[in-house]
Amino acid sequence: MKVLLLLGLVAVALCEPTKFVGDKVLRLTPGSEEDVTVIREIGHKIKVDFWKPDNPDVVTIGMNVDIHVPAAQLDMVFTILQQSSMEVEVMFENLQEAVEAQMDDKRATKAHDYTKYNNWATINDWVVSISSANANLISRQVIGNTYEGRPMHLLKIGKKTGSTKPAVFMDCGFHAREWITHAFCQWFVKEAVSTYGSDSEMTNLLDRMDFFVLPVFNIDGYEYTWTNDRMWRKTRSRNSGSNCIGTDPNRNFDAGWCTIGASSNPCSETYCGSSIESEIESKNLANFIRSNKSIIKAYLTVHSYSQLLLFPYSYKYGLAADHSELLSVSQGAIAALRSLYGTKYTSGPGASTIYPAAGGSDDWAYDLGVKYSYTFELRDEGRYGFLLPESQIKPTCEETMLAVKYIASHVLKNLY
Repeated sequence: MKVLLLLGLVAVALCEPTKFVGDKVLRLTPGSEEDVTVIREIGHKIKVDFWKPDNPDVVTIGMNVDIHVPAAQLDMVFTILQQSSMEVEVMFENLQEAVEAQMDDKRATKAHDYTKYNNWATINDWVVSISSANANLISRQVIGNTYEGRPMHLLKIGKKTGSTKPAVFMDCGFHAREWITHAFCQWFVKEAVSTYGSDSEMTNLLDRMDFFVLPVFNIDGYEYTWTNDRMWRKTRSRNSGSNCIGTDPNRNFDAGWCTIGASSNPCSETYCGSSIESEIESKNLANFIRSNKSIIKAYLTVHSYSQLLLFPYSYKYGLAADHSELLSVSQGAIAALRSLYGTKYTSGPGASTIYPAAGGSDDWAYDLGVKYSYTFELRDEGRYGFLLPESQIKPTCEETMLAVKYIASHVLKNLY
């Protein structure tokens, strides 16, 4: 009986979500090479979680570096920081409070809500119901299952004309903890179907092209952020020879794979995987895009946070063949976005605008021949980071819609 009770307690402990009581998020701004070395030393010697950038090795002078430091590691981190005169700002005094404050509990509901964060079960039901309720504009298919066996639903949105139309492919939720991204894909689908017929731009887009929307890419990871660890980033696949779980799916594609800004260590948050497309989710997405390459004219992948609109390349510093057009379209898109609430975005090639990172889906899609390939990094710039409050879902999604429509309209006028 005692053994059973003990096992029961262990089971309960294993199911208890990770708490972040006393954890802090620090913003470090290195002013010298010595400061950069200090940050890298913290990253390599102490178990901390790099929020931005996601890898200590890409830190450079003048960059804002946001690090989540567990309570148990704070003394050690502050001891190291005292040896430098680096600027340190505490972004979160107690991370657990921020995790709890993210949800607007006054509106707690189990039903699907576009202005709340919805868990996977709710999103899964929503996918089925919205496609059934809008059969004239939406069709649904499963492009494969995740590592843990969950269906990867893809929605195709557009007027059914009976002929092949050019398409935009958009995915959300590559990194599990970036909850605002999942919210945006759901918002986009709602806006597309609810404004068709009344908004002339959206009506024209849906009449003449299709949108493939993958509302949640890394479903297993997303589910895990609800049940176990809000700060989980990677997939949930097992790695042979290691106890560490998961791969960074945005380092898992055939684009300078595992060369720069990615790690071959399975315990790293930027682990590139055992091979190109080792993750079933990556393979499912890549297979779909490869099979539909002739019609997919744009690839949009939605991440957070930083308020950026990036385009190739991230795996190298060289400019893309279509650099000038990609830049001008990105500048038009962020101007459209800013027109609503004044939110300032920066645009440019990934490597030089933020930091180099190999194996990204945007670079892979571009090299495959999808010219208009963009990565969004949604709100904010670090005040809330991955814990953007639900009160910001609506304005974030509204402004991002303007940028997506701007890009899609450009694509439609410049088919290739």
